[in-house]
Amino acid sequence: MRTALVVGTGLIGTSAALALAGRGVTVHLADHDPEQARTAAALGAGTDEAPEGPVDLAIVAAPPAHVAGVLADAMRRGVARGYIDVASVKGGPRRELEALGLDLSSYIGTHPMSGREKSGPLAASGDLFEGRPWVLTPTRDTDTEVLNLALELVSHCRAVPVVMDADAHDRAVALVSHMPHLVSSMVAARLEHAEEAAVRLCGQGIRDVTRIAASDPGMWIDILSANPGPVADLLTDVAGDLEETVRALRALQSADEAKRLEGTSGIEHMLRRGNAGQVRVPGKHGSAPRVYEVVAVLIDDQPGQLARIFADAGRAGVNIEDVRIEHATGQQAGLVQLMVEPSAAPVLAASLRERGWAIRQ
Repeated sequence: MRTALVVGTGLIGTSAALALAGRGVTVHLADHDPEQARTAAALGAGTDEAPEGPVDLAIVAAPPAHVAGVLADAMRRGVARGYIDVASVKGGPRRELEALGLDLSSYIGTHPMSGREKSGPLAASGDLFEGRPWVLTPTRDTDTEVLNLALELVSHCRAVPVVMDADAHDRAVALVSHMPHLVSSMVAARLEHAEEAAVRLCGQGIRDVTRIAASDPGMWIDILSANPGPVADLLTDVAGDLEETVRALRALQSADEAKRLEGTSGIEHMLRRGNAGQVRVPGKHGSAPRVYEVVAVLIDDQPGQLARIFADAGRAGVNIEDVRIEHATGQQAGLVQLMVEPSAAPVLAASLRERGWAIRQ
């Protein structure tokens, strides 16, 4: 791939453009908002000048509701040898293109499984997709050349290609992305009118659950409008689980011992189902999940503290597998949780103590 056209210079489009430009591909940028395309160009994602002729690959990064229209326009104008989109739903756009009577041999639907709560070109990063799954949904009509161009794009972005059927993809993302986002928003909505004294008690758990609720509502309306059926089906199941959980909790309030035991059993059953589901979430780099030991370090909220901890961990010869930070309420301090291999935890804790760090048992 020598040339590409990115149509839509938001977070995903600009991030893909940055990755391609960093690999020497000549990238042309287009957007319904010219100022946004100019911003992406200023960031080094390419040029906002139109290509003089057909490019190798056109990448449509428009909202799902507009993908088919933008693709149809580009294909009729013959702007590229191959066409892809990066929308978060796949079945709908393809069916819309089929209904328009277009030859889809030069098209393949794709979806990079990566993103951020922030949107727009200023939130973009050339390494946004690194190590992340990038779904490809070819059909028997897809030209091999176009599939190879899509695979080359995935390679330039250092993502991991995953081939799926379009409708299977839409059911999958409803489960692992769309439904969880709505549930996160529902939990966060409980905080809107909560008493300030209660909100001040928020810890890492509520931050984890509500983090994705900070995303742009307009973007999510576009996404959910393109995949409402599978999401509604999953929420129906969640609603059933909620009803069972409420009944179990009400039973725990009963003066009748038998009902309390029944309530305890119901809650335990739900919690164990949660355990069973959580362990199926892939671990680091998509591998099987692993259990790490936590070394908790108290730090002051000052510049350079995290860098010092990581440097001291490196001097101890310990690899940090993951990290979480809890900020103390009302204090300029926090707790850094360093996840390491169980055998490395005592070594790291002892080494950090020697270097003056306060280790929380």
